[in-house]
Amino acid sequence: MGTSKARPIARLGTGLAALALTATALSAPAEARSASTGELSASAARHSALACGDGAYNAEAVLSGSTWTARNGSRTVYTGTSMLSAMQAAVSSLTAGRTSKQRVVVRGSGTMSAGSRLSLPSYTVLDVCGTVNVTGSGSGDQAVVYARGVRDVEVQHLTVTGGPLYGIFVRNGVNITLGQIDMRLSSGLGIRIDNHGDRTVRTRNVRIDNVYVSGTSTHGVETYGVDGLTVGTVVARNTGHSGLLLNDTINATVNTVDAQGAGTGTGYAAFRMANRNGRIGSSYPTNIRVGQVIARGGGRGVFCVSESGGAVIDRVDIAQTGSNAILIENCYNVNIAAQSGSVTGPGDIRIAARSEFPNTSDIIIQNLRVTNSAIRESPCGVNTTFRNNTLVNSTQSIC
Repeated sequence: MGTSKARPIARLGTGLAALALTATALSAPAEARSASTGELSASAARHSALACGDGAYNAEAVLSGSTWTARNGSRTVYTGTSMLSAMQAAVSSLTAGRTSKQRVVVRGSGTMSAGSRLSLPSYTVLDVCGTVNVTGSGSGDQAVVYARGVRDVEVQHLTVTGGPLYGIFVRNGVNITLGQIDMRLSSGLGIRIDNHGDRTVRTRNVRIDNVYVSGTSTHGVETYGVDGLTVGTVVARNTGHSGLLLNDTINATVNTVDAQGAGTGTGYAAFRMANRNGRIGSSYPTNIRVGQVIARGGGRGVFCVSESGGAVIDRVDIAQTGSNAILIENCYNVNIAAQSGSVTGPGDIRIAARSEFPNTSDIIIQNLRVTNSAIRESPCGVNTTFRNNTLVNSTQSIC
């Protein structure tokens, strides 16, 4: 047993400086426009620092007593008891065929059916200052916020409770921004962003600032077929499956995944990469960069599977997972704990492979303090490196 010779893989050169720059980028301003002219307001550059609903807007939906009223300037476009109808009327009142963003502010809380959705067209900014409680049942891709085949769509604030099929669902979009999202659910999936309307064209340029998601029956946040993803923080609590799942997503930067009880009793993980995630063409250059993964309990901590890779995770802090703390299976060019990390059992660290895919290769497991756990490599990977790991009441079986 020993450590295999390895071709050096460059450490992510930007390190903490990159995360600081990312944090700065994540606070970049959201666009808002004058309610009277539709032009970019002078205060828009400071909008991200404002409270929900502050700043200029084009239309609003406001709850007073039990009555919702939607207005665009001096026009009243809806009066009634339906939060969804008021929101949709406000959105629909924006300038048709616009090529710059216009903003809708929602003031108040209400309910909507799981079998319905608020549809956002291109160049729309939505700011919901209240809670949407989802009741009943539905099927398909119904969502509290739905956008398909769109560009330049932004959700600045959104709080959801109840059991939606999806909290937010975006399909085949460009320039999608999600700001402060809070989803305390009883079922469903929190956020899904994909390209499955036309898989020949990736969804591009997605930014997700901060998400708190709990109680889903499946994933907290999931992407599939995205090129260009920036995520600030995903806090996942007791999600049915993964906290953050990246499928077939490239050129991604994630600051923090913080998960407790993600995928308990399943093989899912706090942070999972699958379905050729990180594969560009036929290779795996480093293009998935994660600042830190924190995992407590749940299924796994970090799981890379099904021909994924091209990833660097700077720091990990994983403990008490029900399955592997870290499982790397049929993945390529993955660097775990490039800066530092700790793993506390009972979950182990496993390098593995299934026969239907090319063998795992170019994996680095380093800088870990491993307590009451194990490091195992079976079957042997290609060009695997284990270095600077401290074992405390733990075993190591590597090739």
